[in-house]
Order: sequence, then structure tokens, then C-alpha cells
Amino acid sequence: MTRFEDRVALKKFRQELQAKRQESNKKLISLCAGSGCGAYGTAKVHEALVEELDKQGLRDEVEVKLTGCHGFCEKGPIMVLHPEGIFYSQVKEKHVPEIVEKTIRNGELVKSLIFKDPATKEKIIKEEDIPFYKLQQRIIFGNNGMIEPTSIDDYIGVNGYAALEKALFEMNPENVIDQVKKAGLRGRGGGGFPTSIKWESCRKHDGNRYIICNADEGDPGAYMDRSLLEGNPHSVLEGMIIGAIAVGSHEGYVYVRHEYPLAVKNLNLAIESARDAGFLGENILGSGFDFDIDISRGGGAFVCGESTALMASLEGQPGRPRAKYVHTVEKGFRQNPSSLNNVETYANVPVIINKGADWYSSIGTTGSKGTKIFSLVGKVVNTGLVEVPMGTSLRTIIYDIGGGIPKNKKFKAVQSGGPSGGCIPEQFLDLGVDYDELTKVGSMMGSGGMIVMDQDTCMVDVARYFLDFLKEESCGQCNPCREGVKRMLEVLSGICAGNGKEGDIELLEELGTMVQNFSLCGLGTSAPNPVLTTIQYFRDEYEAHIRDKKCPAGVCKSLFYYEINKESCTGCHLCAVKCPQDAVSGEKKELHQIDQEKCIKCGICYEGCKFDAIAIK
Repeated sequence: MTRFEDRVALKKFRQELQAKRQESNKKLISLCAGSGCGAYGTAKVHEALVEELDKQGLRDEVEVKLTGCHGFCEKGPIMVLHPEGIFYSQVKEKHVPEIVEKTIRNGELVKSLIFKDPATKEKIIKEEDIPFYKLQQRIIFGNNGMIEPTSIDDYIGVNGYAALEKALFEMNPENVIDQVKKAGLRGRGGGGFPTSIKWESCRKHDGNRYIICNADEGDPGAYMDRSLLEGNPHSVLEGMIIGAIAVGSHEGYVYVRHEYPLAVKNLNLAIESARDAGFLGENILGSGFDFDIDISRGGGAFVCGESTALMASLEGQPGRPRAKYVHTVEKGFRQNPSSLNNVETYANVPVIINKGADWYSSIGTTGSKGTKIFSLVGKVVNTGLVEVPMGTSLRTIIYDIGGGIPKNKKFKAVQSGGPSGGCIPEQFLDLGVDYDELTKVGSMMGSGGMIVMDQDTCMVDVARYFLDFLKEESCGQCNPCREGVKRMLEVLSGICAGNGKEGDIELLEELGTMVQNFSLCGLGTSAPNPVLTTIQYFRDEYEAHIRDKKCPAGVCKSLFYYEINKESCTGCHLCAVKCPQDAVSGEKKELHQIDQEKCIKCGICYEGCKFDAIAIK
């Protein structure tokens, strides 16, 4: 590993890397090795690819990079062949010989691996032309598909650590903070607090100042931070070092989930290589500035995403929040001034320093600048990670990029902001997604999770599910959260079980308002959001559960049953074959019946009937 004693050596090395890349005639195969694609078998594909290239004598002509997540997670393993940008999805070990023989050697396409647009049925060859990618603006996530996360040379080659060099030698701390302020960067971890104000406040207070990265991503279905750490850890480290320059810190920590082994592995390698290269440690790039970073692995407590709970856990104490009469920028970790930002926030910083505040602030809305990475999951055709400018509409994200709802079902709602976020109904599909607009409709940005729900989703059950999660994750320290959330869950569980009564809706609203107003930390103050927004926008479903003892979506098992429609039943016998309880009887080509005593309401018959002959009653 080359150690850079000054900026001249770094610049020279970068120029040599870039020149070498431009002069190279090698083809490049970018193979996604993020956790998602890895679970689908990237390792076997890579092994087979290297073996086949050796076998055909092409190793000197082709470079293979194991990259981080490309974003289009359900299509993994993903392979992109450069310079053409050919996109192959769901690549298996068995496909490798054909890829090498046809595409690498002869420039032909493997037709079975070309992406087919579910909406238009059109086959699209290039990655950049696929709607999922074409409509994004990947200024933070884009390098994930081009660099090996374990190679610091790859990062330097895409202008990595150029922003650090600029901050060290061409700017002072005030300049750095001023650029971040002019850019309008707000924290990407949930609250959307202006990053520059946090850094400015931390710098004003005396003590051993700390820079801390919150990588404790606990929202169900969210994995943006994990994918950045897995695929481009140096971008986060560079942002942290620049943050340290801004606040005058010499010690930093990344608090990362224990359940993220690949992220921890790649981050450890990145820290070691950054130290070896002279980007961490003493006298960074000969500037006289000292700063180093360590990793702390969290135990999986959702509440440790809250700043004071995280810092308590980092100190080795139970992860419990404290009242913020004194802010963490004054007395945080070890009672010293501490600046805490999340993974994505730090990854934005090098972009701002490199391209300038004016360029960055031209993206987004008046109050929310830049792009945001969203985890798009649930009842949507194209699940994955989506990076779009702030202000992009929900409709664009869910339908144009996400491909809409599977099986042509009707969109019902999208929950943003994690388990404490609100459920946004169809009437707000054209809402521009930014911090302020989401707040207006009772939801929040959160870390960027989006869970899409279709017509078969029971909104009462959704509220019950998220409250059950939050009850388990509450630290139990304050009465409003500990008892209030528990009591709300009891009421919701009763409604879903068919025991709801008049006044339950009003009781939930009263309890929710109390928990919001009097809880100690952000977990409690936001916990009622799923309940209050589903009552606000889907009150009729609550009333159906309580008054009619019916679950319109057919989810709450105590409130519905399946019945075979005699006009539609063809006697195909498929439902009888698939039923795990032998609850369906009837001869072939004759009307079938369901034994309600045996039926466990698993829905297999309902989902499997090709003639829509089974109805929810």
C-alpha cells in the first residue's frame, strides 16, 4: 500500500491510476457482491467466471470487479459488462460459459439474461436505459457499481479523497462548515436537522470533540446505510474525516449493527487501508491534522438509533435515551462535545466539497437539498434501493421507477420513515417527497424506508404490527412510551381479533396524542404515527372492524371466512389439492365446498384459484 506523505504524492498517484484506466483496452465485468446478490449466489458466479476466463485464455483481456450493491436487488445476481454497459440479471453459475463465449469473446448477447421491462415487455440491453436506473440521479450511490469496496485504489481512482485533500489544504474549518451550510445538507438519519448547525455548535464547545457515525440501521426493510458501507466505505470515512476537520475532532467512531457482517468486514478493511495510506492517524497527508476511527458493534436495539442511547451504548452502558436538556453537541459521548450523523449524511460531504455548494443546492427543493436514497420494498414490482432528487413524487418512485403494484392490484398506501412513520394514502401519490411535505401529511422521512401496500393490506393490522415492534423495542424508561404504546397495542389487537367496541378509535387517538406529547425520546414521540395516520386516512376500515366485525382486506382471521362461489367454480380441484388442511371437498368438474371448521384461513386456495371463484366473506 502506497503511503501518501503529502498532497502532491496523492495527486500524482490518482493521475497515474486514471491514465492507466483510460489507456487500458481491457473489458470490465462489474459483478454485484452486496448482501442481496450474495444471497443469490454471487460467489459461485464469480468463481465460475474466473475459471472460465482462465480456461479461454482471456484473463489478461478482462478485469472482474466484485462491487457493492447495484440497487436493483430482486434481479440479482447482477452483472454489468463495460464499456458497453450491458446489463445481465439473475445470472447463475450455469450461464457463465455462454456469457464468456458469446458476449466477451464474440460481442453477442445472451438473450435469456437481457432485462425485460414488466410493463412494456420490451427487452432493454443497457443498464442506463432501464427505467429503474434511468429515472434516478445516483450521485451518492452511483460508484457502488464501479469500484471494489476492498480496494482503496479504486476509490482514489474515482476522485476519492480529493475532497479531503481540498479541505485540508485549501479550506479552514469555517470554510468547510460554510460550504455544508450553503449546500443545505440535512441529516439523512431521520430528523433532517441541518448538518452545518450541528457541526458549528459542536465546534463552539470545549473538550475532546468526537465525530460519530450512526450505522445502526434498525428500520424494518431499510438497508441503504448497509449497502453504502458494504459497497463504498471510503466515501463514509472521507466524510467523517472532513467532519472532524470542521469540528476540530481527533477521534471518531462508527456505531454499526452487529447483524451487518459484510459491512463491518469491508469497513474494517477500509479503515486499515486508509491508515496505511495516511488518510487516518497522525499528520494526515503531512497537514499536521490527526484523526482516527474505530468501530463499535451494536447489539441490535432499535432504540440505539436515538443519539443519546447510541452514545450510552458506545460507552458500554445500557442503550437508554436521556432527556436532551443538554444537547450532545455540548455533552455527548463521555460528556464531551459530540457530532453524530448517519452513514448517508457523511457520504454526501465529499460530493459537496468536490462539486461545490451551488451545484449541490441546485438539486432538490427549497428546504430539502440533494438526493435521498430510499429502500423501496413491499407490494411493488421493482424492489431495491432508489436514489432520487428531493421533491421527486411518490408516484414517480412507486410507479415509474418501482414499476407499480404486482398483479395489477390497486395501490392502497405507502409507509415512509420506518416503523414510526405514517401511512400515506393514494390521494397523496403526487406529493413531492422531502422532509417538510412528508411531515404535513403525518409521516416523516426517517432514514428512507418505503413500504408499499396494496388492496389486500389491512391498515388496522399494519398499525398493530408496527406498534408490536415498537413495544418490544421501547427501552421502558418512561411511562408514556412504556405503558402508552402497550395500551394502544392492546386496543388494536382487540379490534383485529373482533373484540373492538365503540369508543376504541377515540381512545387510540387520545392515547396517541399523549404518547407523542410526553415521551422522553424520539421513539416514543413518533410511535403513534402509524396508528394516527391510519385512523386519519382509513377510518372506515377501523369502523368496519368494530361495527360490522369485518376485515375488508381479509387479513384479520377472526373477521372473515372463505367461500366458494357456485357460479364461478369450475371444479378444477386445484384448491382441494393445495389445501394443507383438507378443508376443501368436491369431485372434479363439480362444485367444491370449504369446511369452515377445518379451514385455517391460510389463503392458499384464494391465491391459487385461476377463476376467482373463492371470495372473502
